Amino acid sequence: MRILVLTISDRAARGEYEDRSGPAVAGAIAAGIPGAVIERLVVSDEPAGIERVIRSRDDVDAILTTGGTGLGPRDHTPEITRNLCDRLVPGIGDYLRMKSLEQTIHAVTSRGTAAVRGQTLVVNLPGSVEGAAYCAGLLVPILPHAVRMIRGEGH
Repeated sequence: MRILVLTISDRAARGEYEDRSGPAVAGAIAAGIPGAVIERLVVSDEPAGIERVIRSRDDVDAILTTGGTGLGPRDHTPEITRNLCDRLVPGIGDYLRMKSLEQTIHAVTSRGTAAVRGQTLVVNLPGSVEGAAYCAGLLVPILPHAVRMIRGEGH
C-alpha cells in the first residue's frame, strides 16, 4: 500500500515550525500496516498548493492530510477535498470525530472529511500532533479494506 502524508501548515511550509504531525501520522501508519510505503510532503494552507498535490498524486492508494480542518480563516482542507473528489465517504470522518470526542471536546470543531478521487482515498486528519496520531491509529484497520474496495477487489 502506498500512502502520502500531506501536512498542510503555513508555518511548517515556511520552515518556522517543525512538522511534527506528519511524522506522527507516518509513524502510526508504519507501525500498524507493515510494508506500507509512506511518503511525506508539506504545503502551505494556500488552496492552490493543496489542490496541486491532491490532483497530481493518483499514484498512491491513500492521501492522509493533517491540518486545515479547523475553524481558522485559512482552514480549507475539507472543502478542497470535497471539490476534488468523486465520492464522499462520510462514515470515516464521522468515526474519527466520534472516537476523538473520547479524547477531547475540541473534536467537535474538526471538519475533516474523507472521499475517493479515482482510485485514491483522501482522508483529512486534525493538525495537532496528538489528534493526527490518534486518528491515524484509528485508520490502520480501515485503510486496507477501503483500498481493496476502491480497487474493486471486494472483501
